[in-house]
Amino acid sequence: MEPVEQFIVDFADIAWSYLLYLLILGGLFLLLYSRFIPFRYFKHSIDIIRGKFDDPDEPGDITHFQALVSALAATIGMGNISGVAIAITVGGPGAVFWMWLSAVLGIATKFFTCSLSIMYRGQDSLGHTQGGPMYVVVEGLGKAWKPLASFFCIVGVIGCLPLLQVNQLVQVIRDVIFVPMGVADASSHFWFDFFAGIVLVMLVGTVIFGGISRIADVSSRVVPAMVILYMACALWVIIVNLSEVPQYLALIVSDAFTGDAAAGGLVGVVIATGVRRAAFSNEAGIGTESMAHGAAKTREPVREGLVAMMEPVIDTLIVCTCTALVILMTGVWQTSSDSGVTLTATAFESAMPGFGSYLLIICVIFFSTSTIFTYSYYGTKCLGFLIGAERQGLYNVFYVACIIVASVVSLDSAVALIDGMYALMAIPTMVSTLLLAPRVMRSLRDYIGRFHPPHGDYDDVPAHKVEQNR
Repeated sequence: MEPVEQFIVDFADIAWSYLLYLLILGGLFLLLYSRFIPFRYFKHSIDIIRGKFDDPDEPGDITHFQALVSALAATIGMGNISGVAIAITVGGPGAVFWMWLSAVLGIATKFFTCSLSIMYRGQDSLGHTQGGPMYVVVEGLGKAWKPLASFFCIVGVIGCLPLLQVNQLVQVIRDVIFVPMGVADASSHFWFDFFAGIVLVMLVGTVIFGGISRIADVSSRVVPAMVILYMACALWVIIVNLSEVPQYLALIVSDAFTGDAAAGGLVGVVIATGVRRAAFSNEAGIGTESMAHGAAKTREPVREGLVAMMEPVIDTLIVCTCTALVILMTGVWQTSSDSGVTLTATAFESAMPGFGSYLLIICVIFFSTSTIFTYSYYGTKCLGFLIGAERQGLYNVFYVACIIVASVVSLDSAVALIDGMYALMAIPTMVSTLLLAPRVMRSLRDYIGRFHPPHGDYDDVPAHKVEQNR
């Protein structure tokens, strides 16, 4: 491993050795502090997503559904496909258990962070309404806390780069399609990766320069279809091997507390790996998620929090679990030397010989590109906060240039750099969320009192009448 790469890996490991506790203990506090109240309103959350309470005259740029799919476009992707493979390779099957636990805590965390993204929206230098941790810090905690908001944006400019998405997309296309054809050499593939990066630059540039509205429009069309295709493939493998499901679920739970299959055989490695991969997968507590939800058309902070809490359920508890079961059931995690997305492709090919890996590639292409689209929006908002919204478009130029870099760097470097930045982004996000949590709870009680009266049901009240009762 090169010195620079080793430095990046060591930096990420050190950062997560501390931030691990902030995410877990902070999420646990928010879960208990909320007294599980948001968990009782999943049905209401679905109604919000369906558009029952949408009002085009409310402030914001996108609907609740578009905010959800934009956030899911960033989370459902390499975190679910490549991230789970990395988790099992490094931490063993037990790492999946800690991904589950992180997701449960993440439901509460996302409820609070995304409620705050609406509650404390601010205005950029052009006067446009914006949301995100940087505005939560400044508007919620006060101007004296602006250095913390700026810190989030500085690390966010790097943390929102699409390094893993691009790296793994190029890798799976190269390894599964072109290496077997003899077009690319598995041991010397720089030029193939370089030209693949240029193609991605042209594809991504046509979307990201259109802003969040175009990104949300593309995501709302692509993400649901790709989730259905991916889940159909994964569930087919699981159903065929249904009798083995209890065995592998038991393995996940038992290995979570033994660390037998982890690198180094330490339980701490299992826990750290699971939490890191869950954070990358569902982004709860990192802050990126609240930037997407901060653009939603609504005046009700709690409403967006209820929408956002669905993401860890869909992303980690459902999609990641299916990926893990496919990898474990096919046994490739023990028999293959592949890593990352290539390991997942090997698992699908093993389960569906002749076409499994190609189906996965289709999903990877759309998942990766939709994530890349959304991350550009996050980075643009971070740079706009730092140097002014009128100059935030410069980030997209930097962003597309980094796509070429991401296509040729090593997987270890890509994962470690983004992991390290995510750990640092979590500091302002979780600190501000924990300090402002009481205000979210007051808003939640008020919202329930207006939309869920003790002796009635909000389903009996038309949406426009509910708004008049505010």
